Amino acid sequence: MGVDTSTAETAVAVARGEQVLAERTAVPDPAGRPRHASALLEQLVEVVESGGGWAAVGLLAVGIGPGAFTGLRIGIATARGLAQARGLALAPVCSLAALARGITPGTSAERGRLAILDARREEVFAALYEANGEEVWEPFVATPQGLGERVAGLDSAPIAAGDGSLRFRAQLEAAGVEVLDDAAPAHRMAARNVCALAGTVPAERPERVKPIYLRRPDAEVWRERGHRDPEARR
Repeated sequence: MGVDTSTAETAVAVARGEQVLAERTAVPDPAGRPRHASALLEQLVEVVESGGGWAAVGLLAVGIGPGAFTGLRIGIATARGLAQARGLALAPVCSLAALARGITPGTSAERGRLAILDARREEVFAALYEANGEEVWEPFVATPQGLGERVAGLDSAPIAAGDGSLRFRAQLEAAGVEVLDDAAPAHRMAARNVCALAGTVPAERPERVKPIYLRRPDAEVWRERGHRDPEARR
């Protein structure tokens, strides 16, 4: 079973090998706020029942980011609790690796996959992978301009997906990046890819699974500036 709450969407799936038994994705509420806290457990119950019950779940995987601080905290805490209660090992999967796995262009199959999430503050979280999933650039945070400069040093421009690639499409395409069409499913986090990558990373005891934080939480920065917690506004 795989869970990811690194983006504004809440993604859950159960798979057996390459077969996806059940999958759910909860979009943000009408105000644009993520529904991780209210939707995650309900979705988990639904996919587990559809997948044959808890007895059929042998491994739990969770997206560990990078991504929104509050979302990661909810998803990882929930996964830890379930793993401990059910006596399951927990596989920490990089959310960007899961996003990149969903990039399946019909042509140029050997080009790199660039996973890009909107990090706010006019920045992105990004990582580059070979077509076979091998990591080229480990996750990092950068401005769109900085990311474009890194891409300029590559032998061939990668194919990009993720909400960050949509928000900064113009800057990235100017740097030579091929951003998939707006309607491409690869722009959305799919928990089926978290499931698929679960077996490629060492499973950990639940308490040892930590999120990937590439910078300080937005809430800390906003509090220092005398503003309200931005996560409370979403």
